[in-house]
Amino acid sequence: MHYYRYSTAEVSCWYKYLLFSYNIVFWLAGVAFLAAGLWAWSEKGVLSDLTKVTGLHGLDPVVLVLVVGIVMFTLGFAGCVGALRENICLLKFFCGTIVFIFMLELAVAVMAFLFQDWVRDRVKEFFENNIKSYRDDIDLQNIIDSLQRINHCCGAQGPEDWDFNIYFDCKSESKSREKCGVPFSCCIPDPAQKVVNTQCGYDIRKKSKSQWDEQIFVKGCIHALEAWLPRNIYIVAGVFIAISLLQIFGIFLARTLISDIEAVKANNAF
Repeated sequence: MHYYRYSTAEVSCWYKYLLFSYNIVFWLAGVAFLAAGLWAWSEKGVLSDLTKVTGLHGLDPVVLVLVVGIVMFTLGFAGCVGALRENICLLKFFCGTIVFIFMLELAVAVMAFLFQDWVRDRVKEFFENNIKSYRDDIDLQNIIDSLQRINHCCGAQGPEDWDFNIYFDCKSESKSREKCGVPFSCCIPDPAQKVVNTQCGYDIRKKSKSQWDEQIFVKGCIHALEAWLPRNIYIVAGVFIAISLLQIFGIFLARTLISDIEAVKANNAF
């Protein structure tokens, strides 16, 4: 089904270049993500030895950056070229992919709401796997430290989760100095200290549990995040709505341009 905006069908320059501008932002962002990810991998020596990624028990944050970069670069390229060249195949690819991502986001949101216990178990499993790799990847280490420091939490469900890491495990035969301790990001900060004490968590779990809360956070990060969500529900909803509106706007522009191109082709066929 085609529609005509004017008595003589034509491709709207307004929609054409608006879609191009919309996608050039995606393309540039994709380039930036790819450049940042490849630079991070080169700094860690991954580009010369890709087994460092496959051998990691947890998630390498750089992989996520690269995946996002590839998706944004591909969509931006398809949208830009499709708009400028009035290529229906590229425009349909762009539109279809955006629709797929939008539906996937909705499905994840609904699943997370309906199956909260299952999601909680998967998050716990994910967090524990990343605790195992805490000392194996500097980017992962920084993310876990930031998460614990900002949310005033320690481990997935508590400080004892650090037994999953060989360096902190109380039962391990390792001679690590960090044995039976926790990372410094679990420590309650001392306002009087201007320099971060990275050894503040050493041997803390050798003490009685009743003494832990004097030096470290005892709340697990899963519980901290569950408490954070209701307090910031409007921010989370606002971000979700903003992203959804941007996607719907992109779908509208692409579908409108596709309809214009098809209308012009049909008009020229007579």
